[in-house]
Amino acid sequence: KLIMIETPANPTLVVTDLSAVAELARPRGIITVADNTFASPINQRPHDLGIDVIVHSATKYLGGHHDLTAGVICTSEELAERIWHTHISIGSVLSPMDAWLLLRGLRTLPMRVERINANALALAEFLEEQPQVERVYYPGLASHPQHELAKRQMRGFGAVIAFAIKGGYDATERFVSALKLSTNAVSLGGVDSLVVHTAAMWGGVMTEEQMRTAGIPPNFVRYSVGIEHIDDLKADVLQALQVV
Repeated sequence: KLIMIETPANPTLVVTDLSAVAELARPRGIITVADNTFASPINQRPHDLGIDVIVHSATKYLGGHHDLTAGVICTSEELAERIWHTHISIGSVLSPMDAWLLLRGLRTLPMRVERINANALALAEFLEEQPQVERVYYPGLASHPQHELAKRQMRGFGAVIAFAIKGGYDATERFVSALKLSTNAVSLGGVDSLVVHTAAMWGGVMTEEQMRTAGIPPNFVRYSVGIEHIDDLKADVLQALQVV
């Protein structure tokens, strides 16, 4: 009855072919829902590719300043009416202050995403050159296994870079702890760069076997690039890699 998609996916940055999913679902009467948080509406428009419902964690790019918690659903009037009747029964209402913060963030969304896209691609390319880095996962890189698909359905490739540090779990812990410019926090898509040791973050809710199945190795880092100067971001990453 429903297909739920997240693309790029958290935290592995696997890309799903939105048009192919829509073509599969539509003749069967299946509703398609895409979590578009990792891309933002600037970088990807799932509705244009046939997806019925688009959801965003507005806490991320749309708010953009790490200071609100909100969500957004974008769909047709018919589906919105069905969702609304359920929402008023079991859902919550955004506070006036959070609504104002979300409107504030939307005013600068295109400019922020443009800067974030440029920073993330430059940092991903920089990370690929570092001997302490085992592998970099970013849809904007030619080395990403679904780069061509990402280019077809995305205008830009977003803030989040995943990469693996040589030396395993302990070396990755040292790297994340040594970063000075980015904050060790789990959100993404805002003005400040944020970083998490992915295995440490997911370890609280998943077993080691489950993480391996999900493609999350113990030396995985998820880095959400902000709007800082790219030279500062590179310098910070470089100094942190020296302790690995």
